[in-house]
Amino acid sequence: MTGINGAKFKIMPDSPDTDLNRIEEEARKIVQNFGGTNKEYSIEPIAFGLKALIVFFFYPDDKNTEILTEEFEKIENVASAQLIDMRKIA
Repeated sequence: MTGINGAKFKIMPDSPDTDLNRIEEEARKIVQNFGGTNKEYSIEPIAFGLKALIVFFFYPDDKNTEILTEEFEKIENVASAQLIDMRKIA
């Protein structure tokens, strides 16, 4: 039986003018294809008008989140993606 983990990623756009809604749409597709559940997306102010997209979701133990960083960074106008929190849920 596999357990459930939670992961939280911070996705940074390459500019304060970047459309975070479009980045969120692409991130939703990636998380869905990965098998993520109970997904939450929020915007976090960083500095000087720059905002980050925070992506939080649950996933089974047998999945490797390392590939998600690469997938998020492939989204157009994304400067970086970073796993900022991961924990065992059940």
